[in-house]
Amino acid sequence: MKRKFKNIIRQIHLWLGLATGLVVIVIGITGALFVFEEEIRALTQEDFRFVTPQNKPFAGLDKIISSFEQSAKGDKIRGIRINEQFPNAAVEITTKKSMVYYYNPYNATLIKKGGLNWLDVVQHIHTSLLLGKPGEFIIRWSVVIFVLMLISGLILWFPGQMRLLRQSLTIKRKASFKRLNYDLHNVLGFYASIVLLVTALSGLYFAFKEVKTMASFFTGAKLNPGNKVKDSKTIKLDSLPLRYQKIYAEAKLKYPGAIATNLSLRGKDELRLRMIYPYRWVRNQNTFFYKEQTGEMLRAKFYSQNNGADLIEATNYDLHTGKLLGLPGKILSFLASLIAASLPITGFIIWLKKRKKPAKKLSKKLVD
Repeated sequence: MKRKFKNIIRQIHLWLGLATGLVVIVIGITGALFVFEEEIRALTQEDFRFVTPQNKPFAGLDKIISSFEQSAKGDKIRGIRINEQFPNAAVEITTKKSMVYYYNPYNATLIKKGGLNWLDVVQHIHTSLLLGKPGEFIIRWSVVIFVLMLISGLILWFPGQMRLLRQSLTIKRKASFKRLNYDLHNVLGFYASIVLLVTALSGLYFAFKEVKTMASFFTGAKLNPGNKVKDSKTIKLDSLPLRYQKIYAEAKLKYPGAIATNLSLRGKDELRLRMIYPYRWVRNQNTFFYKEQTGEMLRAKFYSQNNGADLIEATNYDLHTGKLLGLPGKILSFLASLIAASLPITGFIIWLKKRKKPAKKLSKKLVD
């Protein structure tokens, strides 16, 4: 009965792996690269992401947006990123045409403009295979299948007898290629399984609202959309640069200490302002929502009021990328992602070898 159960699990594991192997390889490699996104950007993009430090104040968001409107006629702002931690960091503006503009924070002059860089492409491959909505669908369900494969793989890995446990935990480096490949699949898969399960499940949190609903169920709390603001005043400024500047300046004055500020458009007429503060484990982030055309604040969400579901949401990205545990966590996530990419390859070789074996036996019988 036990053997029959394992055979069923083995067949499920095999065919799910064959169906999603290529996608898992792509997710694993791109995920490994993106773990060190911050470090790679710091090394490769320093020449336009930072300027020479100067003893000058911030030029103002209004001047930067005015400069953008002159240099990007016909395009519209999708998001603005201000690195408050470093005064000499360029202000980044992303557009609806997927262009990125970098502006000098001291004088609002354009430093560089361009399309998506290779790291952005890596991110889009990781989340959608560059196929848009169909690609997102493929990625989402491939990750679901990958979770099932990790669970079924752990069931198959578990030795039938405890005396074989040590053998299941070590790789025989001097063994034959067939045995070495088998150990690489089973042993590395086991060691990486916990990290990969956490990574995959946190990825599904982004992809499925049902996962967020489950998180709310287990924490006994619902995600807080933000408290509605009563008697919010309309900012009577027709100029978009001045309106954005007033929104930003008032939020910064009232809630100082942010290390990063992001403004982004949501839908047709909602502007989201996110202010991130220093944190160790759970991201400290205040979020404000405005009517984009009038600057009227609609609702506000403060990290000091986070419930259990909010804490999961605030932690999820850092958990997914390994950032939650600092450099050791990133290294673990990097290695686990590479192992994830290798599992379909070593698994395919195991399957191929087993297919050839019956074929050789059959040919030998025919010869005899």
